[in-house]
Amino acid sequence: MSGRILVIDDEAGIRESLRMILEYEGYVCVLAATGEEGLSLARTEAPDLVFSDIKMPGLDGLEVLTRLKAHDESLPVVMISGHGTVATAVEATKLGAMDFIEKPLSTERVLLTVRNALNASRLEQENRRLRGAEDARYNIVGQSPALMQVLDAVGRAAPTNATVLVLGESGVGKELVARAIHRNSLRSRERFVQVNCAAIPEELIESELFGHEKGSFTGATDKQIGKFELADRGTIFLDEVGDMSQKTQAKVLRVLQEGEVERIGSQRTLKVDVRVIAATNKDLEAAIGEGTFREDLYFRLSVIPVHVPPLRERPEDIPALVKHFADLFAADGGRTRRFTPDALGVLQQHRWRGNIRELKNTIERVLIMARGDVVDVADVRQFLRVDGTGAAAAPPPPAAPVLAPLPAAVTVAEGAAGLPAYQVPPTLSEVPPSAGPSRPPAPKPTTLREFKEQVEREFLVEKLREHGWNISRTAEVIDTPRSNLYKKLEQYEITQEKDG
Repeated sequence: MSGRILVIDDEAGIRESLRMILEYEGYVCVLAATGEEGLSLARTEAPDLVFSDIKMPGLDGLEVLTRLKAHDESLPVVMISGHGTVATAVEATKLGAMDFIEKPLSTERVLLTVRNALNASRLEQENRRLRGAEDARYNIVGQSPALMQVLDAVGRAAPTNATVLVLGESGVGKELVARAIHRNSLRSRERFVQVNCAAIPEELIESELFGHEKGSFTGATDKQIGKFELADRGTIFLDEVGDMSQKTQAKVLRVLQEGEVERIGSQRTLKVDVRVIAATNKDLEAAIGEGTFREDLYFRLSVIPVHVPPLRERPEDIPALVKHFADLFAADGGRTRRFTPDALGVLQQHRWRGNIRELKNTIERVLIMARGDVVDVADVRQFLRVDGTGAAAAPPPPAAPVLAPLPAAVTVAEGAAGLPAYQVPPTLSEVPPSAGPSRPPAPKPTTLREFKEQVEREFLVEKLREHGWNISRTAEVIDTPRSNLYKKLEQYEITQEKDG
């Protein structure tokens, strides 16, 4: 184990003793006889750990500690003293000292303190690195005027404790806005707890949000802490808040008004200090008129409303987003590829009904399937979804001979890349005009996985139309949990506006 350790002590014997102990164990030891010299060496030598005496002429140890922490808050400092008291130790700890040891120094105690301090420092550095890498995945990318308005609203809302309601279509990056608000708030060191209200079954969402006691209902074999309790002193993000039931809405309103939660099956009220950020792609004012969303909760949530524009309204951000996603893909072990200006132009012309989520998935697909190190127009067009709004889309593949006889319901032809391209049975791919608005045919799949996904998507759209886009009824008929159906709708970007 290696490390650079700075020893600050006015006693030459103590300095030499520590130097011999530390260098014998393989550490690099730097010595200073005064507080002023120690501070100078701390700036030039960049030590991993500092030992500092408390009683020294000139700058004493506590003043040295204060200045070291002001220069580098993460630097571990251990205080040593020949006549320390409990009060001195407490004061040193409050100022940021990692440990406090007394003279005469024990070799075992010194080495144990060094190991613990360096291990804790390395863990903290690794944690900061991982948090930085995680934050990079949630960066808001772009410089368009529309996005600058969003970032301005984020900057104004973040330092406050006001509730924020993030509005926008599916896939525009509402979660990124919520995370940016938390990251720039006074609660940034605390937890950010995310809850997808649409993905949790109605009968379980209260337990998820507020927790429950053991035995409070059938299946409650253990006590569960709710999301609001987990987010205490931090931020909770209620995604798809428009899908909450009226009963759950009433309990959330109580948390916002009183700062109190009550676990299911408990008579005890718990105080929580939580900042709430909510998001939805629904028109909550229309939902209020229909009686499905509480008006008082709406007013509580929308103290600061932030509208995130769809990607089609800020195409100038697409080149930066493409580079961002390509860099993330390369960091995860993928190949580094460059998009030509013409390829970027095609991407900017596309309508992106699925917004940034669709763009990210498309870029990943292109980066995996493209053959060369440069991605050109042909590569991009091959993997763009067909769009009936006049946007750039893949040209239809040329007719090709049938490769092998199959049942009449499914045929196989040669695709653009020389791979099998499956034709979906007419009963699923060609919806009669009476079943809904006319839609262009889906692009022919080139892999078995794409074929299965296309068939599954068409099946779900057909069943949703049959049942008037009633999610609960459709999930019951096709024998799948409602939460699973919501996940499929998000995966295939199925919406009533687009597929109704």
